[in-house]
Amino acid sequence: MPFLLMPLAAAGQSLAGDTHELANRLLAQKPDQVVQIGPDAAVPLWRSTDGRWLALKADSGTFGSAQRNDGPLQFTVVDASRAVSTDLTYGLSSNLQAHVGVSEHTWINNRVPRVIGSEIGATYSSGRYSVGLSLGANSTPNNSALPRLLPGAPAGVNGLNSFDSSAQLNARGRVALDSKSGIDLGASVGRVRLLPGNLLGVNALDQKALSFGVDRGPLSGGVVGRVMQPALPGTGYNSDRRWSSIDLGVTLRLPWQGELSIGAQNVWSSGNAVNTPVGPEPDQSRTPYVQYHQDL
Repeated sequence: MPFLLMPLAAAGQSLAGDTHELANRLLAQKPDQVVQIGPDAAVPLWRSTDGRWLALKADSGTFGSAQRNDGPLQFTVVDASRAVSTDLTYGLSSNLQAHVGVSEHTWINNRVPRVIGSEIGATYSSGRYSVGLSLGANSTPNNSALPRLLPGAPAGVNGLNSFDSSAQLNARGRVALDSKSGIDLGASVGRVRLLPGNLLGVNALDQKALSFGVDRGPLSGGVVGRVMQPALPGTGYNSDRRWSSIDLGVTLRLPWQGELSIGAQNVWSSGNAVNTPVGPEPDQSRTPYVQYHQDL
């Protein structure tokens, strides 16, 4: 709470308590003076005379946009409904930004409605090129197993309905080809923890992820690859046991505030969902999808 109240205190100090003057200044700003984060305009909360600024962005995305922005974890397309995120970004200079954010992934018609995520990091931009590092974490409230919504289709994260929490180190980079197109690269290394007594027979899985994306105007596409393996040997699986998968998706933003996503999860995968002496392996069934989202 004290951190979230900082922009209010800063704004009050800079204007000697005149909140009407602050409102008039924000409304009078030209479009090129409004801080932008990603494709959506953020709300400027505070700006100093030496170029520092503070901005807030709230976003409610579809499955397609969530998959593009969330390379480390995989949410099943048949049951993950929406992803809501809020980010607070502080511009330290014209090239360096720090951010902190929270996100929520929700499911449809279930008693465990969310996976909560948090991230803190920094991004350096030099015009055409930008690179960022961040630390992220995800968890499920109340340590409850995620439900099964469709027969034979395990809900959860990374095909695991016994998902408990995760922590990861993320790196992201972007090369702008011109004002309307660019290439995005991402990498993540982390650990996924499972609920005690899970059928897989392990407490944690090490995970690595790589992502590659291209966008041109309203059209964007991406490929995400993931590898998981037991964090500790001798727990039912040897240390060489791995599960790998590749997701592919294309999204088109339509002029009437609509969004059409087409793709497939687990286009290629190793491992299968058969029962083993220890329990079922993570589900890696190939899942094609077509999703349309309309903002009202």
